[in-house]
Order: sequence, then C-alpha cells, then structure tokens
Amino acid sequence: QVHLVESGGGSVQPGGSLTLSCAASGIHYRGSCLGWFRQAPGKEREAVAVSDSTGKTSYADSMRGRFTIAQDNYKTNITLRMTNLNVEDTAMYYCAADNRWGLCSLASDAYAYWGQGTQVTVSS
Repeated sequence: QVHLVESGGGSVQPGGSLTLSCAASGIHYRGSCLGWFRQAPGKEREAVAVSDSTGKTSYADSMRGRFTIAQDNYKTNITLRMTNLNVEDTAMYYCAADNRWGLCSLASDAYAYWGQGTQVTVSS
C-alpha cells in the first residue's frame, strides 16, 4: 500500500524559494517512479519533475533550472526545491508515485498513487 503526504506549501513573494516535501511509504526500493506535478485553477495538471529509483531525474522543459527533485535513499521522502518563483507557479502541487520498472514518464496518467496536494501561492 502506497501512501503519500505532501507538506511545505505556503505563500511566497515573487523571486522567493520554497521546498516541498512528500512523506512516502510503500515505495519499492528498486523499480519505482516518484514525481511532482502541479495544477493551477482552470488548467490541466502538468508535470514538474520525476525521479526513478536510481535517482535519475527528468524535468518538464519549463521547470528545468528552477526546480530540483530529490529523494532519500529509503524512498521515504521526496523533496521539490523551487527557486525564483513567479506568480505563474501558483498551483496545487502533488506528489505521485508508481511501483514499476522502466523509464519514468512525465505523463500524469502513468502514476497510480497520489497525495492530497499542497498549495503554493506566489504573490506580492
């Protein structure tokens, strides 16, 4: 049974930084994909970054450079470090996971398990 709980969201001014955390359980040590996605009001859910069980990462093109995904060795904590935030980054951020081998997709429908989300609001 996979269980994901996000934390760390909040309000930040443009140009600021924030780190989100996802407490995870039930993630396979080998053969798993972990990721962060986001959804803004009125928009579709989009990928931010994903990481496989070896730590190999992939980023959505628009997120590369400002966002950093990381996981601990025990697959119990997945973080998303966000820097130089702007108002367009305002969204609900979700942690996602799936226990499977192979390349980790940036498509949200490739992930079976989701957290409840944590809100990030960027405003002056």
